[in-house]
Amino acid sequence: MSVYRVIDKLEASIKQGQILPLGYRVVSEEKLLELIEKLRASLPEEVGRARTIARSGEKLVRDAQEKAQAIVEEASSAQTQLVDDHEIAKRARITAETVLREAEQKAARVRDGADAYAAQVLADLDARLSTALGSVKKGLEALVNAKAASVAPASVPTLADAAAQSKRVAFDAQHDTAELETV
Repeated sequence: MSVYRVIDKLEASIKQGQILPLGYRVVSEEKLLELIEKLRASLPEEVGRARTIARSGEKLVRDAQEKAQAIVEEASSAQTQLVDDHEIAKRARITAETVLREAEQKAARVRDGADAYAAQVLADLDARLSTALGSVKKGLEALVNAKAASVAPASVPTLADAAAQSKRVAFDAQHDTAELETV
């Protein structure tokens, strides 16, 4: 189950809570704890996807290195066979060095690209999780503040107000992150 589906279910559970006088809402603690546990279980899945991407990049690097090694060995073998003809041996050495250099450059580019992509995926996941955690904390804070408030019912913020505020904060944070990535 994706992190976002769990968050949506968490929000729905809060909204389905029974409304009491003075704007309080009773929510099933068992249901909330179950959804939080599902959220925790979903996180390794997202991290696992990022690791899979990183591993595929590493596989490309290994394949490029193996190909480069095979080319170097082939060039070395050809060089040994053509020692009698100095000009052919010289060309083979130059070609092998060029191919090896190109293979090493390609491997470095693939590795850098895989690392950058994995870092981007992990940073995005971190931002999303931070936003989700902020939303949960704001919801909990709203519940605590609503219980602690002893003012007239009209001025007590409802859980819906707190959730809306939390969503605004999450949207703003995600929007700010997207703007930073485009810069």
